[in-house]
Formats: sequence, structure tokens, C-alpha cells
Amino acid sequence: MKQIQESLEDIFYLLRIPQRKPYGTMESDVKKALKLAEDDKDAILAALPADQKEKGTQLYNDLMTAKGGFPGLLDAIAAKDADKVSIRLASSLDTIAQLEVMQATGLAFLLPKEFQDFPHLTGRAVAELTLEKGDGSTFVVAAGGGPQPVGVLEIVLDGYSAPLTAGNFADMIQRGAYNGIKLRNTEQAVLSDTENLNGAGRELPIEILPSGEFQPLYRTTLNVQDGELPVLPLSVYGAVAMAHNKTSEDFSSPSQFFFYLYDRRNSGLGGLSFEEGQFSVFGYVTKGRELLSQLKTGDVIKEAKLVSGADRVVQ
Repeated sequence: MKQIQESLEDIFYLLRIPQRKPYGTMESDVKKALKLAEDDKDAILAALPADQKEKGTQLYNDLMTAKGGFPGLLDAIAAKDADKVSIRLASSLDTIAQLEVMQATGLAFLLPKEFQDFPHLTGRAVAELTLEKGDGSTFVVAAGGGPQPVGVLEIVLDGYSAPLTAGNFADMIQRGAYNGIKLRNTEQAVLSDTENLNGAGRELPIEILPSGEFQPLYRTTLNVQDGELPVLPLSVYGAVAMAHNKTSEDFSSPSQFFFYLYDRRNSGLGGLSFEEGQFSVFGYVTKGRELLSQLKTGDVIKEAKLVSGADRVVQ
């Protein structure tokens, strides 16, 4: 599944090219992922726990045959419709993430000794944030049905690539730290107003997994100008990352997170954010992304909860 995911994630970078987009390369990436999924079908389904077999098989079939999977993604690429490519790519990656959550059993590497007692996430989990407008107004949701008093964001937390950061966020959710927290809007991000929350007294290190590496780097950032790229890019609309620590560049805030509002018009060379490789990205909004542009300063996280993967949070 990881190879399938990586093949598709390459398309995120290709979509950021501001001039003529390489749709032929995107098509090749999808066809590569499709062949991998076809060839590894038996192994993919065999890795599912018995109680998840039926649901996992349906997800696999959706990925292979549905409009929100590979066929719809190939159609959007053939039509050279960048917006549809982005939407269907996110849908395919969401399905893959759900399958990986079902399969996950643990990390393939050891955490640094000084951080082994920190909460960490061994695989993937899904968080759900229920939002309310601070001024009493309503949200417009993609599913329709008229104005809604609440909006719901679904976030896939990636403990494979950012086990400490994702685990810290999951732990904060489980302790109810984000319930009732207000949000603050800037031009490029929506931040949780939790800058002064102590985060259980932890000093959370910067954690970034470079592309092609086996395990994350800690307390260091990447230099994208030298070709260093993260596995979890910031340059994606709806990327979720921890803010920087107020006192040290080597550490993230243990409590303050943000949704990144990537805009290719404000990006640098190759369509990358000027801040790429500088933050600990630990997940992506996979459902409810249309709500991000509607969030304003003073809006509230009514409730944050883990809807799957809680058993993968190691305290």
C-alpha cells in the first residue's frame, strides 16, 4: 500500500507546476499505482484483520472501480481538469489511508531513546473535528442540504511518517484538550488558539521524514532548495501541522496546530510553499475541506475525537 500511496502522492507535486501541467506523467503514476494494486490484491486483502475483511474488500473495490478511485482519477487527467484531479486524488488517497489504518500493526523503526516515553501513533488514525461559527452564522457543506449550524472535518493522522507528532495530537484529543478551543485565521493558515496550552508539559521535537529515508529526522528542518523534500508535504491545501515552539526552532508547539491553506499563486519554485520542510506535518484534511475557507477568527472546535485508530496510540 505504501508504494501505491507514494505513486499517487507524486501527483500532488505535479499539480503545483504553474505552467503546462505534465498530465502524461500523472497518468503514468496512476497506472503504476493501479498495476501495483492489481498485482498485490491478494496480499492487500490478506493483511486485513478478519473483522475488517468485508469493509476492506469494499474499499479496495471502490478504489479499483469507482468514480472516486482510479477510474475517476484517470478520467479527470484525460480531461486535463486540475480541480477534478485534485478532488479525486484526495478521494483515492483517503481510501488508501483507510486500508492502511486497517492493516497497520506498528512502526518499522525505533523512536529515539529520549522520545520513547512520549505518546506516539503506530500507524494511522482518523480524527473528527466538529466546528461551530463563533458569530452564530452557518457553514455551507459540499453535501448540500442548505446552511448547517456545524461543520465536520475529518483528518487522517499519519503515524508512519510522523509518529510522535501524530501521537501527541491524538493524545491531546483523547484528553479533551481541543474541545471548546477557538480558531484564529491568517492569510495562509487557520490556527488553534492554544499557544499557551502546556501540552502535558512535553517538549515536542520537530519531526520530518525526508523522501527516500527510512525514518524521520528530529530537531531539524529540510532545505528544499537542495532537493530535500518531505514525505508529508506542507504544500497541500488542508495539510495539518504543529506550529513552532515559541522558544526553540528545534521544537514544535506541543499544543498549537494549524490547517495550511496552500495557494499555488503564492508558492515558490516548483509550486512549493516557501515554508516547505520547516514544519512537522502529521496529517491531512480528507473530508470537509470546503469548510477551511469559511473558518474565521473566533470560530470554535466544539468537539474533537478519534473515530478510528485509538488503539494505535501508545502512551
